[in-house]
Amino acid sequence: MSQVQAAIPSQPRAKQLRACLLCSIIQTPADFRKHGCPNCEELMQMKGYPDRIQACTTTHFEGAIAVINPEDSWVARWQRTSKYVRGMYAVRVKGRIPEDVEAELENRNIKYRPRDGSEQD
Repeated sequence: MSQVQAAIPSQPRAKQLRACLLCSIIQTPADFRKHGCPNCEELMQMKGYPDRIQACTTTHFEGAIAVINPEDSWVARWQRTSKYVRGMYAVRVKGRIPEDVEAELENRNIKYRPRDGSEQD
């Protein structure tokens, strides 16, 4: 796996943090705007689009997990983030991805599982 990782936000920006509705990575709006989502940018297409960031991320999330070594972490496996980049992830994320993203996942035969804890594995 490559050493791609998300930036860890500084404390003064904590109230501005947003979590991706698909992978639950936590970043600042500026990081989403500048880099997009490091895990699912191909589907979410947030880079450079503030309206898309508003639609594909949320400030309503619970808990935070620092994932340092995703492939070896049991917590990352439990949270379904073991194939994602290193970074900060929300435990639960309130909200659903936009309909166009859900349709694209369905076209790729990928089952969408909301990250709000409503659907158990």
